[in-house]
Amino acid sequence: MASSTASSAPAASLERQLGLGRRGVGLGLLLAPADAADGPPAPPPPAMPGILPLRGAVQHYEWGRSGADSLVARLAGCGEGGADGGRPCAELWMGTHPAAPSALAPDVTLRDWIARNPAALGRAVAARWGGDLPFLFKVLSVAKALSIQAHPDRELAAALHALRPATYRDANHKPEMAVAVTEFRALCGFAATQELKEVLMTIPEIRELVGKEESSKLLRVKEKDGGIGVRSYLKSAFTRLMTASEEAVSEAVSKLKSRLNSERKVRALTKKEQLVLSLEKQYPGDVGVLAAFFLNYVKLNPGEALYVGANEPHAYLSGECIECMATSDNVVRAGLTPKYRDVQTLCSMLTYNQVYPEILQGVPVQPYVTRYTPSTDEFEVDRYMLPPGKSVTMSPVAGPSIFLVITGGGEIQAGSMPDNTKAMEGDIFFVPAHTEVKLYTSGPRFMQLYRAGVNSRFLS
Repeated sequence: MASSTASSAPAASLERQLGLGRRGVGLGLLLAPADAADGPPAPPPPAMPGILPLRGAVQHYEWGRSGADSLVARLAGCGEGGADGGRPCAELWMGTHPAAPSALAPDVTLRDWIARNPAALGRAVAARWGGDLPFLFKVLSVAKALSIQAHPDRELAAALHALRPATYRDANHKPEMAVAVTEFRALCGFAATQELKEVLMTIPEIRELVGKEESSKLLRVKEKDGGIGVRSYLKSAFTRLMTASEEAVSEAVSKLKSRLNSERKVRALTKKEQLVLSLEKQYPGDVGVLAAFFLNYVKLNPGEALYVGANEPHAYLSGECIECMATSDNVVRAGLTPKYRDVQTLCSMLTYNQVYPEILQGVPVQPYVTRYTPSTDEFEVDRYMLPPGKSVTMSPVAGPSIFLVITGGGEIQAGSMPDNTKAMEGDIFFVPAHTEVKLYTSGPRFMQLYRAGVNSRFLS
């Protein structure tokens, strides 16, 4: 393994082959050993690079978009010339999660590089999160509904990982936030009591599966009662629905479909009724079609964001978004999916809170930059919208960042880099802690970028 002071011709040649030298990233820095317990004292650690170019990892889930219709495919270049093999390009991952870590070079992942260069995280971040990047940055291109799901809190995540590590691959929680790039639709959180009463009164197919006793409890409850009593009734009714037999669910969905298709000839269907008919086409006979009536139906316009905390039910339905979350891939699913369903776990873990989710508009932090700050420490997201001929500077922060160029192009200058680097659509850059970043647009188009970083409240 090369030392951190290596300067031989072969090393320089390899740098050029990997495209690293032009970005100010030395091969010795990439391959510096994590420690040197034996032998002479190690030389001083090299200075942090200004930026590191990354390659994200594309996930080919069946709900994703394909070819030119997929933002993920366009950014990653996986749709060009059929390079994706015709598979949907659903998610682009940028981070250090072991399931799909980003790469700096063919044999060097960002996770490995950070392990050898923990100073890139900043002292507070390295101490809090064990020397790893605390957030996972993604782009989602959604053609059909994702599963009805929830993400466990830390305690449950640890228990699930210990019990079924093949399904729940890590022990971390997974709060997440989606920032809409296009119009983005989702189900999120349980509907208010009055809406649930209307569901039970007007959707006989659901009332039959929930049962007369559980339906009556919810129908009799008063709004002012609130609290634990309502949550208890809601939990019982939702669990009865989600655990109904496949045969009963299939029959109920079939009846619902026939009834709504008949009624639409004489009345306008509600938005929720239109939604469940579209979900039935995607997932025929699935209990998730019926479960949608229990959840809030949310539409985000570009630039609006949705935060989802632990143990809250949700399902992304359509559109494209930037997503950021704690570094985890734990998902408990129970409907609208061909994947493994853990229905009992999902029904037992949910909070059953009935609050319409807050739509985050973001807060301007300087011209052309809007920040979305969730309640969790692990992450925040900045949206940059730079007009032609403009520039913006991100002052040094005490934690790491990842930048992604969505549209347009320009240049990026960071830290002690002597030269600017081109920043074009699809480019991804890792920026170490305490690094100033300057962005410049070029050409006639707006340059749209997103930055993921550690929550500023934690760093302040």
